[in-house]
Amino acid sequence: MVSQNVVVPDATTGIITVSNSSVFTPSAQKPPTAPGHISISKKKLLKSLEINGDQSQRLNSWVDSMRASSPTHLKSLPSLSSEEELNSWMKQHPSALDMFERIIEASRGKEIVMFLDYDGTLSPIVADPDRAFISSKMRRTVKKLAKCFPTSIVTGRCIDKVYSFVKLAELYYAGSHGMDIKGPTKGFSRYNKDKPSVLYQPAGDFLPMIDEVFKQLVEKTKSTPGAKVENNKFCLSVHFRCVDEKKWSELALKVRSVVKNYPTLKLSQGRKVFEIRPMIKWDKGKALDFLLESLGFGNSSDVFPIYIGDDRTDEDAFKLLQERGQGLGLLVSKFPKDTNASYSLQDPLEVMDFLRRLVEWKQIQQ
Repeated sequence: MVSQNVVVPDATTGIITVSNSSVFTPSAQKPPTAPGHISISKKKLLKSLEINGDQSQRLNSWVDSMRASSPTHLKSLPSLSSEEELNSWMKQHPSALDMFERIIEASRGKEIVMFLDYDGTLSPIVADPDRAFISSKMRRTVKKLAKCFPTSIVTGRCIDKVYSFVKLAELYYAGSHGMDIKGPTKGFSRYNKDKPSVLYQPAGDFLPMIDEVFKQLVEKTKSTPGAKVENNKFCLSVHFRCVDEKKWSELALKVRSVVKNYPTLKLSQGRKVFEIRPMIKWDKGKALDFLLESLGFGNSSDVFPIYIGDDRTDEDAFKLLQERGQGLGLLVSKFPKDTNASYSLQDPLEVMDFLRRLVEWKQIQQ
């Protein structure tokens, strides 16, 4: 945890609020409203598409990155589809199912704490993000998991949206890539029985700006068939999973044309999605650290965090675990990727299998 955090329990509500002025970058003032559309040449457009000020980043490399993030394109890349490279990658990041006994051995004498991404981890990646439903079997598995270990869902989605999918009050939820954190509903989890509820929103000052940019992106992208803008409260997502690949470069230009007018927001890219977030010193790794602190494991050597995720934003959590020298990260992927995770699982079905085995092991121990 960063030293500037100040935890103040409210005696009347029992809610913990946290202030941390250091998470905000300088000049976080609201920039002027984006100007109207101006017709300029394609050459100038290409020149202006410099993501977050990186002069070397151009449209072609950005679109190549969009292609690379797509599983359908990963299959077509010879270097990734080769059996030799896959075998080499699996040696570095073996299946967590195959290595289950070793994982359990490493956790002995320590408290396991679970952190789970949502899309691509608990639910499959689907064309319509509003229909990324968790299966009833997965919900039951996560419910049992939460009875055995403190369990959090750490997602880019807003809390209300992911809760509408999961519907489990006994979990900790970290939405908006960890910028909106809430603890379990009182009485639903034995892990917060003697603790005040947790509430942390380090990007609260950005809400008006996020709403403003959301409206602009909706207007800007409405002419691109298949594009969907999602308001995740403290961040935004522009999904292009249903956009014709021939329109990807056009969409990238539209998104960039809006975001470039807001210097305190950053644009990044995940699995067929653009992410727009406040430029603050906060990510899924910081959220993991905060939750461990809230659970009383901030400086403990007797904790074993396990984080399972499938996207680039989960790498911050994997890296944090490496830096702490505690626990491990599990990457959900069928294809070789650069990652800080220790082990791998292929898909949500394997994730469910792994979680079930953890529950069964814990029940035997009790």
